[in-house]
Amino acid sequence: MQPPAPPAADAADRLPPATELEGKMEKIVRHTLSDRVYADLKELLQSGEMEPGQRFTLRGLAATVGTSAMPVREAVGRLSAEQALEVLPNRAIRVPIMTRERFLELRTLRIQLEGLAIEQAAQHRNAAELAEIRRHEQEFRQAREQPEPDGRQAVRANKNLHFAIYRAARMPVLLQIVESLWLQVGPVLNYDLASSPRRLTHGEAHRHHADMVAAIARQDPAAARAALVADLMSASEFILARDVLP
Repeated sequence: MQPPAPPAADAADRLPPATELEGKMEKIVRHTLSDRVYADLKELLQSGEMEPGQRFTLRGLAATVGTSAMPVREAVGRLSAEQALEVLPNRAIRVPIMTRERFLELRTLRIQLEGLAIEQAAQHRNAAELAEIRRHEQEFRQAREQPEPDGRQAVRANKNLHFAIYRAARMPVLLQIVESLWLQVGPVLNYDLASSPRRLTHGEAHRHHADMVAAIARQDPAAARAALVADLMSASEFILARDVLP
């Protein structure tokens, strides 16, 4: 006859000690906050809310995003590794200065990678994705056509339009690479769309956007890519002509 089995351990007996559990929970919360701060700062960079050369402090950034310094420090470390932010010797944080050479390299990469993304989007988008793309194009037009055109709003709408298109490509790895490029180039777009109301109203971006959306609607990848390249070239040539990049 088998001896009776020992009574099952109470669930509480299987938990780690309270101090160990508290340490693990604190680490989870910190990492969750760090991820949120990283996402918030990434959005600010890609949407042109920060400008090349702009400086911050950890305390200032923490106040801006509403958290403590530790998750901000971790998020800044990640963005620094992606060359989207710089930590200076005096511990100040700076949006990197964009050089002409680097800007031209980024333009070459963007034409190739974003060109592939819009081709894929034109072929694979569905009705809901097309509706979102059209909504962001309309937001850009609204920013442009206000009595006092809003350059900052236009930069955000421009970013949202492009990424609505790139998500419709349904290529997550490609999207991640494009996001990394926009972390670096996003602040520089202020030298174009947000440079003056006249640039926004008399520039060509709205026409290129309309051509991109029309080509995606009729599922024409070649025309979509051509419109995107025209958009990138128009913006980059304007920025280069201003001679604002060292």
